[in-house]
Amino acid sequence: MKRLVQFAAAAAMAIGVVATPAKADQLQDILSAGEIRVGILLDVAPWGFKDESGEATGLDVEVAELLANDLGVDLEIVQVTGPNRIPSLMADKVDILIAAIGATPERAQQVAFSQPYAAVELGVYGAADMPVAETPDELAGTSIAVAKGTTLDLWLTDNAPEANLIRFEDVASTLSAYMAGQAQSFAENSAIVAEAAKDNPDVEMERKFLIRQSPAHVAIKQGEPDFLRWIDTFLFSNRLNGKLPALQEKWFNVKQDNLPRI
Repeated sequence: MKRLVQFAAAAAMAIGVVATPAKADQLQDILSAGEIRVGILLDVAPWGFKDESGEATGLDVEVAELLANDLGVDLEIVQVTGPNRIPSLMADKVDILIAAIGATPERAQQVAFSQPYAAVELGVYGAADMPVAETPDELAGTSIAVAKGTTLDLWLTDNAPEANLIRFEDVASTLSAYMAGQAQSFAENSAIVAEAAKDNPDVEMERKFLIRQSPAHVAIKQGEPDFLRWIDTFLFSNRLNGKLPALQEKWFNVKQDNLPRI
C-alpha cells in the first residue's frame, strides 16, 4: 500500500511537471514577431535626436539599428523621456531601452542592465567666473539645474544635499533654464554639453565639478537571462569588430576606452 501511495505521488508530480506551461522567453518572442521596440530619448543630442528631415538619429539610434540588424528583425523606435523610460519598459510599451541610461542599485531593483556600450563624464557646468569645486560640499548653496530622475539628480541629491537643485522635466528644459539665467549652473554628461556648446557658442559652459565617469547600458525587464546574455554578446562582438568604438568616436568625438563592467 505504501509503495502504491509513493507511485501515485510520483505520478502526480510528473503530471504537474508536464502540465506546467513553458516560461515565455522574450528573445524568442522578438525573433518570432520579427520586430523589436526600442525606447530611445530623441531630445538629447548626440545620444538621440531628430535631424533636419525629422528622422531619428544619434548614437543610441545607430546602436539600436545595429542591434536590430544583428537580430535580423525590424526596428520600431519608441520615443521616451528621462522620467518615463523605466515605466515605459515595465508597462510593456517597449522591449528594451537604449536611452543613455546609467545603472544604479535603485534602478536595478526594477530592470536588468547589460554591460556598457558607451561612456561619458558627468559633471556640473557653469560660467567662466564660477569657482571650481573639488568636493561635493563645495557646491553648497549653488543653484544647479538638473533633469528630474536622472543619474545626475540622484547622485547630487545623495552627495551634495546642501546644493540648491532645481529640477526640470527633461534635458532640453534644463539647458534652457541655465541659458535663461534661472540657475547658476547645470548638471549633465559631457556628450550633451559638447553638443549644446557647439549650438550655443556664446554661452559659457565650463566644467566646474567632475562627478564621475558614466557608462550607458541597455536595460530590459528582469527575469530574461537568455535575452540579456544575447545583448551582452552583441555588445562584446561589436566592440571587437570596432563598430561600437567607431560610433562613440563619431557622435562623441572621443575614443572609447576600456569600459567598466558590471
